[in-house]
Amino acid sequence: MSKPKRIAKDLWRWTARHPEWHPGEFGAEVASFAARAGDDTLLIDPLLPPEPEPVLELIEGNLGERLSILVTIPYHVRSSEFLRDRFSKDTATTIWGHPDCTKRMKRKTGFKPIDPTKPLPGGVSAHVIGKPRRNETPMLIPSHKALVFGDAVAEEGGRLRVWAMERVNDRVERFYRERFNPTVKPLLELDFERVLVTHGQPVMKDGKKALRSALRSKPWYHRT
Repeated sequence: MSKPKRIAKDLWRWTARHPEWHPGEFGAEVASFAARAGDDTLLIDPLLPPEPEPVLELIEGNLGERLSILVTIPYHVRSSEFLRDRFSKDTATTIWGHPDCTKRMKRKTGFKPIDPTKPLPGGVSAHVIGKPRRNETPMLIPSHKALVFGDAVAEEGGRLRVWAMERVNDRVERFYRERFNPTVKPLLELDFERVLVTHGQPVMKDGKKALRSALRSKPWYHRT
């Protein structure tokens, strides 16, 4: 676990223990991000560590006119409700995500479903992937030229990988090559330099090149 680290101007990253996976497994430590985009404060897939004070202080010190908690995939609701309850008295606070997020929430207060055809606070845009369509929506943060993935893409071994949901065999490899990867490829037309992932290290430069390479490569599964 780590305290928030500034990885670019007005962009921070911290990590915490995965709420379900065991230490030693890939992904047992997951990343969350905070960003300031003008008058908007953005939290992306926030998961508070056991000692949350440094993260809470970071958020408090960067509160803008709006606090938007952006959830890329329903599994990542995590600390969103706690943060909504903590900061809604100080600033307008909204949780944004796929409608299925509410299945993992105790209360729907302050939740708004993402409409991929409409911009989110801070100029953020959400994008549809998958065939059939997934409930994960990668997000572009234009203020930081960053593309964010929940689980579809991870970093492993110093490179981005398309993360398969099951062990890779000929059938799975064909599915990703012919059906899934083509739905991610249009994201290469977006204006980004960085790729932020919740599993693994962020790509801070040449992100488009790294994502293109991942889409051309064999999908990856986290267990051997």
